Amino acid sequence: MRDVLEELHRWWSAGETVGLATVVGTWKSAPRQPGAAMLVAPDGTAAGSVSGGCVEGDVYELAGSCRTTAAPQLRRYGVSDDDAFSVGLTCGGIIDVFVEPVSQQTFPDLGEIVDDIRAGRPVAVATLVSGVADSPVGARLVVRPDTVAGSLGGPRLDDAVRDDARGLLERGTTAVLRYGPRGERRGTDVAVFVAAYAPRPRMIVFGAIDFAAAVARIGTFLGYRVTVCDARATFATRARFPDADEVVVEWPHRYLTRTEVDERTVVCVLTHDPKFDVPLLEVALRMPLAYLGAMGSRRTNDDRLARLRKRGFTTADLARLRAPIGLDIGGRTPEETAVSIAAEIIASRWGGSGAQLSSVSGPIHHDPVTGPDPGTGSAVTDSDAVTDSDLELLPLWRKA
Repeated sequence: MRDVLEELHRWWSAGETVGLATVVGTWKSAPRQPGAAMLVAPDGTAAGSVSGGCVEGDVYELAGSCRTTAAPQLRRYGVSDDDAFSVGLTCGGIIDVFVEPVSQQTFPDLGEIVDDIRAGRPVAVATLVSGVADSPVGARLVVRPDTVAGSLGGPRLDDAVRDDARGLLERGTTAVLRYGPRGERRGTDVAVFVAAYAPRPRMIVFGAIDFAAAVARIGTFLGYRVTVCDARATFATRARFPDADEVVVEWPHRYLTRTEVDERTVVCVLTHDPKFDVPLLEVALRMPLAYLGAMGSRRTNDDRLARLRKRGFTTADLARLRAPIGLDIGGRTPEETAVSIAAEIIASRWGGSGAQLSSVSGPIHHDPVTGPDPGTGSAVTDSDAVTDSDLELLPLWRKA
């Protein structure tokens, strides 16, 4: 919806009804990703795209008729479907498109959602797109970090979608989730499309070394937008870091000063060279980051802390720095070290101890920690709840 948001809001504010088509599922070489949208306005104009041109004509007709019939529907297009092939989807992909009428009557919360998106406040819109439930297809649940509005048909389904939507919102991920009719986690009868309007949290990795490549890879897996930065152009190359979203050649402290960070940002300092990491840490320690860790031996870390104390940092200031970086799991290889670092980041986010679960008592799942930690998701505590590992697998086992 984001790509047609302004046009949609303009017609909605005028009290008109538009037909909105949204990609809710993709497979193989689909041309657009979930969340891509096209609207058909009352004057017949169209905005946005669901397929880059392949099936736009058919979707245009569906969205136009939906304005008058007020009947939402889910339509699949793919090369295995003769009808879909006839309207031009020849790219080899498959897409599911949900078409619905949008007006002040059918979507009364749209104005507040648009305000949230414009202000950068996280919000997720969960829409019932198919299946057996006590509400009609098109019912919505609007999920924010601390509030919920609407219903998908029953309290158990609402509770399950609320918790999962907050997990997706934390990751900045849009996906279709499947449940049983009363919110059973392993069911497949009900499909709910969750559009999460929040940027992915950032992971900035300083130091273009082999360990950085492994950390970038696991950071991407965890849902971060990963940047690798190093002052040495020979090492900071796209070929060496294919899993990073961007590779930057710049002095680390200068880059961190000018780039955008927030309270969900994770910074991993892997240079273990004082000429790079001391100026960098001087900048980073003054920022409200979710996590700040630095690689190095005990001796390197002691020297680094001494240099930072000479620059005026107190013991309380330096307590924010996780150094040596990572949890003690005995890892040696870059990949094992990346797992150690990722585990510490996750434990920092949720307030975990890092101890073996078999050696501790109490709840397995934690509320997010307070303060500068990202923590926009809600903790899950009931026995039917999705686990942290389940959330990592959501894109694999819950997409339509």
